[in-house]
Amino acid sequence: MSVIEGIHEDHGATFRSVGGKRVVADYGRPERTHRAVRNVAGVIEMGYDIRAVTGPDRIAAVGRAITADVPQSEEEGRYGFVLNDGAIAADAHVYNAGERLLALLAPGRGDRFDRALADTGVESTDLTGELAIFGVHGGQATEKVASVLSTGGGAPEPAHTFVRGSMGDEGVTVIASDAPTGEAGYEVVCGVDDAERVFDTLVNRGLNAAPFGYRTWESLTLEAGTPLFETELDGNAPSVLARHGDEEGRRLIGLAPDVVPDAGATVYEDGDAIGAVTRALESPTLGEPIAFAVVAGEPTTVEAHDGGRIAVEKTPLPFVEGGQQSRRIPDT
Repeated sequence: MSVIEGIHEDHGATFRSVGGKRVVADYGRPERTHRAVRNVAGVIEMGYDIRAVTGPDRIAAVGRAITADVPQSEEEGRYGFVLNDGAIAADAHVYNAGERLLALLAPGRGDRFDRALADTGVESTDLTGELAIFGVHGGQATEKVASVLSTGGGAPEPAHTFVRGSMGDEGVTVIASDAPTGEAGYEVVCGVDDAERVFDTLVNRGLNAAPFGYRTWESLTLEAGTPLFETELDGNAPSVLARHGDEEGRRLIGLAPDVVPDAGATVYEDGDAIGAVTRALESPTLGEPIAFAVVAGEPTTVEAHDGGRIAVEKTPLPFVEGGQQSRRIPDT
């Protein structure tokens, strides 16, 4: 559940569920908001499950629990996956905060992380109800953060590093993201008691920023070629992100269909089914359909709403070249 749901309602928000958590869907006019975020900056409340990991062996234990090396140096982080029998069960951003590691996990999947740490001698504490996290993304996100953050050093860089500071009277930690929207991006962490004031600062103080929800998050990340846990990653092997795919040759690719197909629509190579669409939309930036699909073959058509076929071509990623390139683009 959002920690500032009433504030979102005041902005005209509608809500939806992601991973069993109630998040903002949009505030109306999502395509207009999409363009405002890409060109300037926007703020979204993220629905992460949050864990703090403590104990002398925390770095080694978490390094075994996810598919990434946990940094030894404080104020650095990594992005990786929690696996279950070789399939992705959660994605995780893990940061070294000194005496503890902070893990930001796919909504509703914190328990998968906890299970991966069972019997390792470390403690994983649920902080989901104690912290709020706001994403700040867009072409002028760096300027936005710098305009309201008091640290003495400006916005953090490079990706997966963070700084501590304040916004107004509220203490915050600001993390540099790996550009999932194809533009500069940051995540602002604060206590839930400060969340309302921090959100107001991010939206209304310094350089203005548009509040946005998960519908715009999904369209921005698709344009940038960034797979999301709920649509592209859940249940797949990490190797679907590689050029040659998993053991069955299944890989995540970009498609340019003639019209927007449904999520789950079958993809064909000539007459043979080779996979399915994971996410598709009319790109607000390009004004034409784009889609992600997991396939084992070379796509020629995709299932239409009426059961017919739509012509489709594989297309390079990202669909839209932004100010930065997402570090999560599949190697296709």
